Amino acid sequence: MSDDILLSAGNISVRFGGVLAVNDVSFDVRRGEVFTLIGPNGAGKTTVFNLISRIYNPTAGSIVFEGKPLTTQPPHRIAALGIARTFQNIELFEHASVLHNLLIGRHTHHRSGIFSEMFFTGKVRAAEIAAREKVEQVIDLLDLQHHRDTMVAGLPYGVRKVVELARALCTEPKLLLLDEPSSGLNVEETGDMAFWIQDIKHELGITVLMVEHDMTLVSKVSDRVLAMNRGEVLASGTPREVQAHPGVIEAYPGTAEDVSGLRREAAR
Repeated sequence: MSDDILLSAGNISVRFGGVLAVNDVSFDVRRGEVFTLIGPNGAGKTTVFNLISRIYNPTAGSIVFEGKPLTTQPPHRIAALGIARTFQNIELFEHASVLHNLLIGRHTHHRSGIFSEMFFTGKVRAAEIAAREKVEQVIDLLDLQHHRDTMVAGLPYGVRKVVELARALCTEPKLLLLDEPSSGLNVEETGDMAFWIQDIKHELGITVLMVEHDMTLVSKVSDRVLAMNRGEVLASGTPREVQAHPGVIEAYPGTAEDVSGLRREAAR
């Protein structure tokens, strides 16, 4: 596998009983790009995410991350390997503050033992300071200063989406999986999300693999797009190339309006 390929999915399939949810899907995600999966509901996009996250096991095919098989890894090791994920349905500790939720995201970098923790040694203190510094950097990046000490349960939905993104960034991932980051957001919040995804790519150097329905967001931030339908690949390429594919125009919900939106954004 080429050094510029961070993640490679080769002919992956997954079957649930008699349902073939993903069928012979292959793609590569290059380092430093935003790669987006699009398609109608039920196309298999989130199932692909669940395969990469090790929530599901593929029935066939392979997934390779940094040149090593990912399917041999247990789910609890995925974050430590450098893969972080957000979810379409927000998964946060509602009765903890934003700061505490973000500090939890640092657990993959926890190296001290129980006795060091009990006596709060110099090594532990240094690790605590480093964790707090990293969290504060993410808070500044995503403009969460005003919400730092607020309980998550009291936050608007749009802010919660940003907090979940922030927690994922606190793990310092090499690959960030974003599952419909604009879901439930208004136009202004979606614009902010596009801005932050671009910052994540350009300023932090993090590779992004995204599932998204909002074609305006897809066109603004994506380097390459893979269109799926009924568990299979329809087309792949730049946003402009994918929007011109007849299969995408036919399969995507809203067809003409959604794909023409992708065409307009791709032309800018």
